[in-house]
Amino acid sequence: MDSETSPGAPSAVRLDHRQVRVLAHPLRLRLLGALRVDGPATATTLAAKLDTNTGATSYHLRQLAEVELVVEDPDRATGRQRWWRAAHDVTNWESTDFDDDPDARAAIEWIQGDQVRLLVEQAERWFAARQDRSPAWRDAAGMSDTLLHLGPERLQALEAEVWQVLMRYREESVPEEPDSQPVHVFLAAYPMIGKAR
Repeated sequence: MDSETSPGAPSAVRLDHRQVRVLAHPLRLRLLGALRVDGPATATTLAAKLDTNTGATSYHLRQLAEVELVVEDPDRATGRQRWWRAAHDVTNWESTDFDDDPDARAAIEWIQGDQVRLLVEQAERWFAARQDRSPAWRDAAGMSDTLLHLGPERLQALEAEVWQVLMRYREESVPEEPDSQPVHVFLAAYPMIGKAR
């Protein structure tokens, strides 16, 4: 899913073979995610947030920097403190990008599996806390599904159209709006394998 380039569009990177191998690590994926969600941070801040040690965090940030997935944030540099930020807002790839490289293909499969684990984790957190939220949030949050009969070209067109809607909402988001908070939206579409339930 490539994002369209417009003034408010998020910056995107299409992963190459080297980047995907570096990113397929539990702490590195969490570091990149934390920098994207919470903004620039130091290795010390990230270590505390992710319940790890500063040495490991620093090492893995340097690994991500070597493949240009994170960069130092010069606007925040103070003394010996190194501030890091995500180099891009969105990570893209096509599964076929790695057909010729079994190691990169295994790395992408691990990353996709981690995305599914993150979806489950986010859903479980919501289910555990939803009764403490307002009725408006309980009615607004959730998930749904439908069964469509599509070929690969139409499925790609559908995903691109939904992605454009998501990017429009992202560009129009107003963090200061009353009752506004980050909402994690997952987009998934898979052909049915075997019989439907």
